[in-house]
This record gives sequence, structure tokens and C-alpha cells, in this order.
Amino acid sequence: MLDDGLVVRRLQVKSQDVVFVKGVFEASEGLCAMYAERGGDLMVVAPASRALELDVVLRDLARELQGALDEPLI
Repeated sequence: MLDDGLVVRRLQVKSQDVVFVKGVFEASEGLCAMYAERGGDLMVVAPASRALELDVVLRDLARELQGALDEPLI
């Protein structure tokens, strides 16, 4: 169940890039939580107050890793 104060994004990367993405998020001081649904299909959840910062990081990761970023869910 999601709270109104959260945003959800979906990022698809190669499965071998998941550990790298997790490392980037862990170094980002509480920016978000990441859940791997299967392989490189990632669900990323963050406080709404950090949505802009999250979107910048996700766009950079998608570009660098030749991944795909879905439209924002919330």
C-alpha cells in the first residue's frame, strides 16, 4: 500500500546492472528504496519531496546503462 507522500518509478536495466543501480541509490542518502521485481525490472519508491531529484538520477542511470524508464506512476 502506498502513502500519498510517496512516488513510484519503474526502471528496467540489464540484470547484471542491478547491483550497480543499488549502489548508486545507497550512496544517495535516503533518496529512495528499490525493489527488484524480476531480473532488471526495478520499482523505485521515494518521498514525494524528493521526486525531482529521483527523476534526475533515474534519467541519468537509464541513459548510462541503456535502460528504460517508464512514465511516473504516482
